[in-house]
Amino acid sequence: MKALLITGPVGVGKTTVAEAVGDRLAEAKVPHALIDLDWLSSCWPAPADDPFHFELQLRNLEAVVRNYVAAGVHRVVLAGVVESRADRERYAEVIGAKLNVCRLKADLSVLHQRLVRRHHDGADLRWHLNRAEELEMLFAASWIEDFVVDADQPVAEVAQDVISWWLAAERLPIESASD
Repeated sequence: MKALLITGPVGVGKTTVAEAVGDRLAEAKVPHALIDLDWLSSCWPAPADDPFHFELQLRNLEAVVRNYVAAGVHRVVLAGVVESRADRERYAEVIGAKLNVCRLKADLSVLHQRLVRRHHDGADLRWHLNRAEELEMLFAASWIEDFVVDADQPVAEVAQDVISWWLAAERLPIESASD
């Protein structure tokens, strides 16, 4: 099994691009699963020492991936924020497969426009705007990804770039994508 984690700051389009990558894999008849990591950790309240429910997310991810593999999945596409190389290694460990990481990058002004459309509550919007900037700084300093794709272009083009980079990283020709 092969795994790809699409990461980036809030508002960059991680889930949207993952869905488009999934559409392309389906067109190519590649057995795959899409997992939005946010949904694996969405519960309240969060423990003070784990504000993003990372440990819960990892436990849920391990169970979900195991079920998908049993159902015949060959590739897993994840969408979510990975903040460190240690976190990346933990994801790979619970998935039990090689994990390639693609970081989507967009201009902060584009992220702000997207977040303003998505979040109408003032406090919620401020939190997301601050988080986007915080993550951009973190990504610039940490080199978590294997490749970076510009997310300021149409989604179909972003998805194609992600797939092209992923296949290149795996050193697979397109005909072998279902391996």
